[in-house]
Amino acid sequence: MERPAPASGLTARQQERRDRILDAALELASEGGYEAVQMRDVAARASVALGTLYRYFASKDHLLAAAWARWAGQLGPRIMSRPLRGATMAEQATDFYHRATRAFEREPRLASAVLQAAVSTDASAAESQAEVSALVGRIVMSVMEGLDPVRAAGVRDVLNHVWYSSLLQWVGGRYPVGRVYESLQTAAHLLLDPPAA
Repeated sequence: MERPAPASGLTARQQERRDRILDAALELASEGGYEAVQMRDVAARASVALGTLYRYFASKDHLLAAAWARWAGQLGPRIMSRPLRGATMAEQATDFYHRATRAFEREPRLASAVLQAAVSTDASAAESQAEVSALVGRIVMSVMEGLDPVRAAGVRDVLNHVWYSSLLQWVGGRYPVGRVYESLQTAAHLLLDPPAA
C-alpha cells in the first residue's frame, strides 16, 4: 500500500482537499459517532476518490486522529479567548479542563469517535495524537508558570491522564459527565494546592 502523504509540504490544492476530507470525517462523527465514519462515506462526502483518501490517511483511526487534531486546533483559541478563571493554579487548570470538557459535552458522538482514535494503537495515528497532547500540554503548562518545570510537567501528565480516562468512562456510559468535572477538580487541587500546614 502507498504511504500516506505527510500533512507538511502539501500544495495549497492538496491542503484544501485534505481539509475537506477532515471536515467530512468530523461531520460524519458528529452525526453518528465512530461507526458512522466509513472511509467510503468520507470520500463521497468530501467529493474525492477513495484512493485519494487513502493517499492522505492510511486508516480510519489515522483519519479520526487527524480530524481530532484539526478540531482541537480550532477549539483551543476559542477556549482561551477569555482569561482562565481562578486565583490559583489549581482553579485555572480546572477552568481550562472544564471548558474543554464542555466542548466534548456539546458533541457527544464526535467526542466518542475522536476519543476512540485517541487511544488507538494504530501507528499512523500517533503523530496527530501527539499534536493534540502537545496543544493541551502547552495550555496547562502556561497555567503553572513559576512552578519547577519537572514538577509542572508531571502535573500536566497526570491531569491529562485523569481527563482522558474520565472522558473515556463518560463516553462509555460508565460516568455521568458531572463526574468528569469533579475528577478534574479533585486532581488539580490535590496536585497544585499548597500542602496544609
